[in-house]
Amino acid sequence: MGLSMSISRLLKATAVSAALALVPLASSAFADEQFFPLQSYRVGPYAAGGTGFFGGFIDYLNLINIRDGGVNGVKLTWDEGETQYEVEKGVEVYERFKNRPGIATWNPLSVGIAYALIDRVSADKVPLLTINHGRTDSTDGRVFKYIFPLLLNPYSETSGIVNYVAAKEGGLDKLKGKKIVVLYHGSPYGKETIPIYELLAKKYGFEVQQIEVPHPGNEQQAQWLTIRRAKPDYVVLRGWGVMNPVALKTAQKTGFPADRIIGNVWSNSEEDVIPAGDAAKGYTAITTQASGTEYPVLQEIQKVVYGGGKGNLEDQKRIGSVYHNLGVVNGILNVEAIRIAQEKFGKRTLTGDEVRWGLEHLKLDPARVEALGAKGLFHSINVTWDNHEGDGLVTFQQWDGTKWKVVSDWIAPDWALLRPIIEKSSEAYAKEHGITLRTADDADKVTN
Repeated sequence: MGLSMSISRLLKATAVSAALALVPLASSAFADEQFFPLQSYRVGPYAAGGTGFFGGFIDYLNLINIRDGGVNGVKLTWDEGETQYEVEKGVEVYERFKNRPGIATWNPLSVGIAYALIDRVSADKVPLLTINHGRTDSTDGRVFKYIFPLLLNPYSETSGIVNYVAAKEGGLDKLKGKKIVVLYHGSPYGKETIPIYELLAKKYGFEVQQIEVPHPGNEQQAQWLTIRRAKPDYVVLRGWGVMNPVALKTAQKTGFPADRIIGNVWSNSEEDVIPAGDAAKGYTAITTQASGTEYPVLQEIQKVVYGGGKGNLEDQKRIGSVYHNLGVVNGILNVEAIRIAQEKFGKRTLTGDEVRWGLEHLKLDPARVEALGAKGLFHSINVTWDNHEGDGLVTFQQWDGTKWKVVSDWIAPDWALLRPIIEKSSEAYAKEHGITLRTADDADKVTN
């Protein structure tokens, strides 16, 4: 997306939001509508992720509206507030939109903004979805009633990466004596996995060295010289935005092979590898959803949404890209939670707490995923009142120079190791904040 177009959109969105703020909004005007306030970022160093993800999310909402007339007659609506991935702007957008009627969920796609919203959404009783990111212990629904790190949390991601490396080496016992460097983004998101890598290194006997790259990551020469001296077997790239192609290009300059670099879930997009050119060939990254347009739901989006002139992406070549497909999957999860909740509470606009109930009953097995036109796009999800993530299944893809190719089966994390750690952290949070642990009986209690 061109900068001039991004600025134009930003000014337009700001003007619309300002106008809305000046006009009293009657609840009746939003009858039979479910509203999504989007804390998007279409400009700034992380615009590639924002435009792709929110583009895919909006494309799916448009598909449901155009093809199905909404969810059982309830139209899906949204409005955007530009955050530029900055926490203060994200909170400002929250305060601007939080009184709009019929809010379904918040979906900031930002660890910093998500952390800043935890207390706010809990008080307002509206779910916060942090797909593939967020606070790890929010997986524990006993404590974090309104926070949903769907598909993957930072610790299950880390366990999945270590399990993948172990599979490449011939088993977990073969990790002993190996050396892994974790190159991480200098932000709360980047630092989230420092303790779990230390724990897994101790458990399996590998050596880990963790190196920070200051935001946004344009300069990494010193870090890669340190890596060259360390001579690790693998480098895990826990990056974001411009940090990722810079890492791949700098690795090539210092002689570290791309096929020994494993990207995390925010280092797995076309925008991470294409700018790196030949330096990215052979690079592998974790993912929760596949790329490509061969899936029926993507083909319907192309036909119905883009064919009708309602597509959100400026560059239609990005349809089916990693970020776009993640946005589509996020749309599926949001819409299916609403659909499930409607079966219990009625085919009408739902309250945030009713949508929370739907999320806590979000069970999409492979058969349902196929029925939604998403077979192969993602595997499945099984959310419960006390597990707000699901099963944490991941796969790995390798860049061949032109496209991503899946190179592993679906891999599960070590929940026997992770769940006690998550519960210890969440229980400490509960104690600190005076939160009573929920029980199964509490899960079905809904505030209207």
